[in-house]
Amino acid sequence: MFGLLAIGFVLSLDNFRSSLVLGGLKPSFAQSVKTSAIFSAWDGVAPLAGLLLGHVLSEKIDRSADTIIIIGLGAYGVFLVVRAVVSPDRADPDLKWARWGLPIPLSADNVAAGAALGVAGYNPWLAPILFAFATFVMSVAGHQIGRTVARFVDFIPKINTDLLVGVCFTAMAVLMVFGVTLPLSYDG
Repeated sequence: MFGLLAIGFVLSLDNFRSSLVLGGLKPSFAQSVKTSAIFSAWDGVAPLAGLLLGHVLSEKIDRSADTIIIIGLGAYGVFLVVRAVVSPDRADPDLKWARWGLPIPLSADNVAAGAALGVAGYNPWLAPILFAFATFVMSVAGHQIGRTVARFVDFIPKINTDLLVGVCFTAMAVLMVFGVTLPLSYDG
């Protein structure tokens, strides 16, 4: 069980990193919990799908997981940049776009992990629960840390944190395209 929790922790690092950046949008604690719950639901369902669908799905998802993540992060980053430049209103004030656009690409690696665990003979019900738990905890923590940092950035005049968050998401996607290993990454 400790091994599964460790794998869940490592797989949740992409959600933690994204939640750190999302914290720049200064979500309320309730928004943070809601967003983290959605992230964790996807990270729980993804390995279950991998466990149930097996090794064939694992190879296909494993090869395309980085591409899926790059597209998801880049699209959300560009969305935030455009909204921040075009409108003085908050780019994604209730994190609605983040809740429905980011969990799918961030969960792609969990499908492959679930398939590998299924081949290794792990219980198909324990891994998804542990992965979801790890993602929830890491996402809430990421939001709170990011929100705290964003409040310090607010003291610097003329910095639009929504624009800064969008640039960070876009930069993460571009760096991944060029094969740069991002902080809090793993070679999975």
